[in-house]
Amino acid sequence: MDTGDSVVQLDKVRKQYGSFVAVHEADFSIGRGEFFAMLGPSGCGKTTTLKMIAGFEEPTSGRILLEGEDVSDVPPHKRNVNTVFQQYALFPHMSVFDNVAFGPRSKKLNDTEVNRRVREMLDVVRLGDFASRRPAQLSGGQQQRVALARALVNYPSALLLDEPLAALDLKLREAMQIELKRIQREVGITFVFVTHDQGEALTMSDRIAVMSEGRVEQVGAPFDIYSRPESLFVAGFIGSANLLPGTIASTDGGSTRVDLAGGAQVVVPAGNSADNVSLSSGTRVTVMIRPEQLSLGGATGLSIDVTDTVFQGATLRLVGRMSNGTEVSAVLPVDPQRVTPVPGNAVTLSWHQSAPYLLDGWPDNAGSTTTNVDNVEAAL
Repeated sequence: MDTGDSVVQLDKVRKQYGSFVAVHEADFSIGRGEFFAMLGPSGCGKTTTLKMIAGFEEPTSGRILLEGEDVSDVPPHKRNVNTVFQQYALFPHMSVFDNVAFGPRSKKLNDTEVNRRVREMLDVVRLGDFASRRPAQLSGGQQQRVALARALVNYPSALLLDEPLAALDLKLREAMQIELKRIQREVGITFVFVTHDQGEALTMSDRIAVMSEGRVEQVGAPFDIYSRPESLFVAGFIGSANLLPGTIASTDGGSTRVDLAGGAQVVVPAGNSADNVSLSSGTRVTVMIRPEQLSLGGATGLSIDVTDTVFQGATLRLVGRMSNGTEVSAVLPVDPQRVTPVPGNAVTLSWHQSAPYLLDGWPDNAGSTTTNVDNVEAAL
């Protein structure tokens, strides 16, 4: 994949409804053959951005380029993109074959070419044996694959997907994540995927644009966004995190010492900080440590009083509070040889020296991002 070969490019795109700004100057490109996700909570502007790429909405300012051409005011049916929505909108009176053949027939292709394309695409989505069935005779996952085949059969420059897995149950949704990625790799067409589910985005995407309140907070590969977030929002929204506010005490040999509001001191290694962090003494910062980076015991670390333990099969989720009330969570491997802490125990959580990561400012809600139901609900 060469992301320098852009299929879709947003050039300072802004969308405004009256005084409300739905999208603030989105400025990024999507490469040929890339699986690109737009991720964020409800109302962040991701679906509006997708609709502008599709042509269902026009930008208030800025440009949308498709294959290098400005299509900002080109209607949807004249753009070489197709969209798959949450509702698959299959024709119930048509067979699977005829549903998929609808697009090529609309383009007046001859019967031989229509048959070739449809058979080829049904094989890609593994529904070749279901060509004669009607949509009502298919499962939810099969219907979705028919919708994908119908959208792909005309070989669009990009396929746009608006939360297409939302209607599926958990097991099927997880299976379809892998299936979608396989289909995308096989056909080699750019996929632009909108979701509020971080697991979907991390599982399938080559790159992710994380959005919040109409702004693109960060664009990058899943690993980079998870391990090197550029803002407190991204750190808290992607995965689980412990966000611990503090103040920079000193910088020595590249590493930075931070005095946490909870009383402990954390040493952050050189290079483990967002680009916008000032390392001057007295600066308010937040130390991020992922729950899976914490371990039980150690001479130094975070002292907590355990409030809850949850057995999760291969792992144990431990929740506790620091002396100032800040809640901290840890995900520990299950060890039959270890005595499991219980509520009321005082324990120390330590980490590898490379774990702490520094972010600018203090979070609105300090501590674990996944233990407070009100905080989680507000984020979504």
